[in-house]
Amino acid sequence: MSEHKPHYHGHRDRLRKRLQNDASGLADYELLELLLFLAKPRGDVKPLAKELLKHFGGDFAEVISADPGRLKEVSGIGDSSIAALKTVHAAALRLGQARVLNRPALSSWTALLEYCRASMAYSKTERFRVLFLDRKNILIADEVQQRGTVDHTPVYPREVVKRALELEASAIIMVHNHPSGDPTPSKADIEMTREVAAAGEKLGISLHDHVVIGKVGEASFKSLGLL
Repeated sequence: MSEHKPHYHGHRDRLRKRLQNDASGLADYELLELLLFLAKPRGDVKPLAKELLKHFGGDFAEVISADPGRLKEVSGIGDSSIAALKTVHAAALRLGQARVLNRPALSSWTALLEYCRASMAYSKTERFRVLFLDRKNILIADEVQQRGTVDHTPVYPREVVKRALELEASAIIMVHNHPSGDPTPSKADIEMTREVAAAGEKLGISLHDHVVIGKVGEASFKSLGLL
């Protein structure tokens, strides 16, 4: 009599073959399964993958972008599973950064926005980053300057300009996120931007743009006529 095999027998191999042949056809929960395979060598992880998506609103990007503390809210998620999820998130950000670093920022604008969205759109707290450009508008550095609360990040114009001088940058692009999801600039955002622009102008450093990232879009100060 043959040994009874679990219902998921062979499922992992089939998923791996599909990944190799045409990854675009995989559903979000199947991609999560593949990641969870790395942390859980045995067993059926499909229910856990689906529970992760349910917990984070059905959004694959939000799952892998979530902080470890939030991931642990899902029953069955341990340190190994978190490591697998955060590894792919870090790899995605590294690839995105490679597409824009040391390249002309303004002619790579779409790729730059995609990278910023991937880096910041799902954060539950505000983050303020500065992109530093040389005289040819080549992106020479990408730095998170401050981390704040759910609705505020302290920004010090002098520190932004000081760092630009240290890097011998000729221009900067500021980017920060709104955890609320609405990228509309606040009054405080507008005032701070004007202060940075004024401080930079005195030292020959141009503020090309300030972009506010939300979950469903972004707002450009330049496009809005605020710069």
